[in-house]
Amino acid sequence: MKHKAFFLFVLPSSVAMMLFIFFPIISVIVQSLYVAHEQVIVTVENCGPFGCKESTAIDQEATAALREAEPLGRFAGLTTYLDRNHLAVGEVGTAWERADNWRDFGAQMLNLPFYKAIGFTLTFTFVVTPLVIIFGFVIAVAVNSAAALIRGPLIFFSLLPMMVTPLIGSLILFWMIDARGIIGSTLQYLAGNPDLSIKASTPLTWIMLIVYGVWHAAPFAFIVYYAGLQTVNKDTLEAARIDGASRWEQIRYVVIPHLLPLTTFIALMQLMDNFRVFEPIVSFAASAHATSLSWAIYNDLGGETRQLSSAAATSVLTIIGVAILLSPVLVRTWRDFGRK
Repeated sequence: MKHKAFFLFVLPSSVAMMLFIFFPIISVIVQSLYVAHEQVIVTVENCGPFGCKESTAIDQEATAALREAEPLGRFAGLTTYLDRNHLAVGEVGTAWERADNWRDFGAQMLNLPFYKAIGFTLTFTFVVTPLVIIFGFVIAVAVNSAAALIRGPLIFFSLLPMMVTPLIGSLILFWMIDARGIIGSTLQYLAGNPDLSIKASTPLTWIMLIVYGVWHAAPFAFIVYYAGLQTVNKDTLEAARIDGASRWEQIRYVVIPHLLPLTTFIALMQLMDNFRVFEPIVSFAASAHATSLSWAIYNDLGGETRQLSSAAATSVLTIIGVAILLSPVLVRTWRDFGRK
């Protein structure tokens, strides 16, 4: 393909990426370096029949003029990144000095908003991602091995969690784990504790959020693996069967190597998706026990006083976190591509 033809071919997608990805990221980075202007306070003297009294008031005109002159706000540099709601550099140093051991240091770190959010985010990501890959592969192999007569209904029910809107699916599970729900009441019966509540326990809340994450994302891995199983060379499988390879050996030495590129693709998608976990926390009303980086951004943007610079800084840290998580997979993919 000639250079001109290639340029015209990639131009529409390049323009779209610049408009909807590159420029918004640059805008968020710039916004994270500014903070809102402080309101201009003036001293007013009010005089009455019993004398004069000084009071403070907000100078609306001066405040509006300041905001009009500098619409982005007051330049603060990296101050927002280093404050208590983000990297909390000062608080981390204090916690390190006061901690008696690593466990005590970790407990103090989890009391800081950003590290509490990153703790759950990383736990959710590194637990849900491999479980999604494993369950998706197992379901795909099972459905592919089923009789043709029942394969259609099995595919439908396997994809059902992905068809349900995430908010609706998490709400249904939220009702089920309630003390009056089927899961909540069953756990109370098995534990012999009528006061047991999943919603009141941080570990149980984390487990339930992880269970939901696997339940909702496993169908994606299943459909990718199922499509990949249709491309496995039947002659190779037949040769392995004739040579005496068991079912497990066929899967281990023929099927799994064939599906490794798909595993890389699923891992990339799931790492990005799970690192942005948000809907389950809102639907389960679990913010008292679990917060994520995406929830922190949502919390900064909500309410009467929107903290745009704080939300922007958390967004930039989230982008950096996603890039760090994806870098090993991308490097390996690049090396594999280079060998070819």
